Amino acid sequence: MPVRYKTCLLIDDNYIDNFVTRKILESGNFAENIIVQQSPGQALLALEQGVIKPDIIFLDVRMPDMSGFEFLEEYDKLQLDTETPVKIIMLSSSLDPTDRNNSLNSRHVAQFIHKPLTYEALEELST
Repeated sequence: MPVRYKTCLLIDDNYIDNFVTRKILESGNFAENIIVQQSPGQALLALEQGVIKPDIIFLDVRMPDMSGFEFLEEYDKLQLDTETPVKIIMLSSSLDPTDRNNSLNSRHVAQFIHKPLTYEALEELST
């Protein structure tokens, strides 16, 4: 399977979820580079400074310091999507339909996926 993306950014505060998601992404040959950030604030700073230039972002919905929705608000202010839009996938264990609806109402979010990430979900991203 060919690599689909150059750089994938995974933003999730949970170490175990990051470990599992990263392994799925690696074994699925999903991206050349997979960068993990446990802090949405640090991820925003790295994006703003141009240290990380992802093609796709997997973003957790519920995190203690900054939710995925708060991240999206701050991300929007950075106006990084002027040339090539970054595909953002909300990845969450939340069963609250409001989280899914709010995610899909964001102009930045391409899809909402329930954790854990699966190979089947990765396949659907390419279609």
